[in-house]
Amino acid sequence: MRKSNRAVAGAAAWEMLREGTKPGKPSVFARAGAIPRMVGKRLRGQYTELPASRLVMFLVAIAYIVSPIDLVPELFVPILGFADDIGVVVWLTSSLLGETERYLEWERRSTPYVQGKVVD
Repeated sequence: MRKSNRAVAGAAAWEMLREGTKPGKPSVFARAGAIPRMVGKRLRGQYTELPASRLVMFLVAIAYIVSPIDLVPELFVPILGFADDIGVVVWLTSSLLGETERYLEWERRSTPYVQGKVVD
């Protein structure tokens, strides 16, 4: 990821974090809590707004972050080695924040309520 792309992705992630504190926007904690529900409903075919390819990209990014194998090893080029990991983390964070906000909106529109309680 080029330096300018990382800066744009970082700015987008920061803006999403900042927006989470605005009235009417879901908090970061609400978005984080929605990830397991979003993935579960996507795998069951209930939430089709998340493309399978994007879900695979999320899983690949998580695997890349936790994997000891990197495209640019920290051992040989320390600064670049960490930069590629940071770029992937920024992309994953900003993408997940955006997807979970869309999911929470979908959930709000599609979940039936009876006397203020969610009905499964």
